[in-house]
Amino acid sequence: MLSVAWCAGAHAAPQSEEEELALAYGDKSFVTIASGSRQPIARAPSVASVVTAEDIAAIGAADLDEVLETVPGLHVSRSPLGYNPIYTIRGISTQYNPQVLMLVNGIPITGVFVGDRSIIWGGMPVENVARIEVIRGPGSALYGADAFSGVINIITRTAADLDGTQFGLRAGSFNSRDAWVQHGGAWGGFDVAAYLRVGTSDGQRRMIDADAMTVFGTPSLAPGPVNLGRDAIDGRIDLARDKWRLRAGYQQRDNVQSGAGIASALDPQGRNFGERVSTDLTWQDANFAPDLDVTAQASYLHITEQSDLTLYPPGFPGFPDGVIGNPDKWEHHLRFNLSATYTGWQSHKLRFGTGTQDDDLYRTQETKNFTLVPIPGGFFPAPLGAVVDVTDSAPFLRPHSRRVNHVYVQDEWAFTRDWYLTAGVRHDQYSDFGGTTNPRVALVWETAYNLTSKLLYGRAFRPPSFSELYNINNPVGLGNPNLNPESIESVELAFAWQAARTLQANLNLFRYQMKDILRFVQDPATGISTAQNAGRQHGQGMEVELVWEASSSLRLSGNYAQQRSIDEATNQDAGNAPRHHVYARADWRFMPHWTLDAQLNHVAGRKREPSDTRPAI
Repeated sequence: MLSVAWCAGAHAAPQSEEEELALAYGDKSFVTIASGSRQPIARAPSVASVVTAEDIAAIGAADLDEVLETVPGLHVSRSPLGYNPIYTIRGISTQYNPQVLMLVNGIPITGVFVGDRSIIWGGMPVENVARIEVIRGPGSALYGADAFSGVINIITRTAADLDGTQFGLRAGSFNSRDAWVQHGGAWGGFDVAAYLRVGTSDGQRRMIDADAMTVFGTPSLAPGPVNLGRDAIDGRIDLARDKWRLRAGYQQRDNVQSGAGIASALDPQGRNFGERVSTDLTWQDANFAPDLDVTAQASYLHITEQSDLTLYPPGFPGFPDGVIGNPDKWEHHLRFNLSATYTGWQSHKLRFGTGTQDDDLYRTQETKNFTLVPIPGGFFPAPLGAVVDVTDSAPFLRPHSRRVNHVYVQDEWAFTRDWYLTAGVRHDQYSDFGGTTNPRVALVWETAYNLTSKLLYGRAFRPPSFSELYNINNPVGLGNPNLNPESIESVELAFAWQAARTLQANLNLFRYQMKDILRFVQDPATGISTAQNAGRQHGQGMEVELVWEASSSLRLSGNYAQQRSIDEATNQDAGNAPRHHVYARADWRFMPHWTLDAQLNHVAGRKREPSDTRPAI
């Protein structure tokens, strides 16, 4: 991959030693996501990566997935459902990907239906992104639910990041067209940042040689292209004044096609509509009291998902118009959080937090032209004669809600010269399945002036989704209200070596154990599949990173990740994750404001799940 980027900008004069260090070594030398407060990444109590707006511009990325593929130990694969991204971190990969927590400005964008970021995703543009911070490994001690295999925090641009008006146009393959404008400045005593983007694409047209209907012959639309068209609108506004900050965001995805098909059968006519509306209000007083920094935050997220789908094409036995199913869902999420950081105890930084959230899947609706009838080994669609509304008579899911309360404490202790101990614990209490407590411990040793060593332990959880708890009238995936959360324990050993002023090398070793993995398990006698805590998985691996500033105009970087994850039920590879991942990049600043970028990305050693009988990849 090659890209050419033009960048212009200005820096304000540094106001502190930390800012001087940032200018000397780059703002990506600092991270906030690891402990909740800004600190040098080498000293952070986790394995973390930072991608800046300058990195995004240099590689020519248009979407979040292109950026995340560059992070060590993280591979972006695809679900057949709309080709939604699966962020595979250290070998942990599932279809809906609830084991990765995604934040926007520190606030989760998780839905409760299947625990993902929205089935109707449609991508996330990056023009308005200031930086992306990623931690690999458990993060539930600070972030709670879903901070399981990793956490991704997308930080959007503020007025200070923009300082003026920017606009852009983009056109490319697959009839892709985008236009965007953003502005940052001062107005009426407020610092204001605003962003608006519209785009459309037909999506790539890779051929599917065979699909779920190929066995029936004529009804199958395979061989045929995958369907990935979508229209997108994105908007954000950021208002700040004194101790207050108000943000609002809007994302609409319309005419979103279904990828390889909702039932793994090609569906060129299917369309989806998704909408995400968010707002958050933050108050922070860094001098609330001597040595005490206090932050209060309220946030709201509304998710709409509406679908018009053909599960199996016209000609399927008994269905001249195809098998039609249209499940719609509406969710809203309300959160209140209060946190405080106290630095008055010598050599300690204490962080406390508490909060509550309401997750409410408050409305469902479904129309379809079929019901499922049992046959030997499973179930088969039987026609209803017409598309009928089954919302009241036989819905896939009825409205449900949950309340979650949490409390956490964390201490960062510089207990002797060059040694730092971070220890924390968080308890989350759920109204539907009970409580879970998750600790973390990180020991950091500045071994030499140019070498830092870390020993890390963490535990995390992933709560059951509403689909896993409450699905009804769907014998291929019934819910179970008696589920426990998935859990993971992880141990990591990490080294950061500044081999020379222009050469940085990192090595990370890890081992993890997953328990109570949530899966739909089929009863051989009835063919009914019900959600169960039925899996265990363990894995281990390593990540190596190198960055070399070869000259004032040439920067070479790359990483290699290796992992092996085992499904303990079969003692075989857990599947769907590459054992080897190599990424390399060269940035050549051949003239002021211009960069030529070349990238190499290679994944290898991917195996299918043990239950998948298709030919090897």
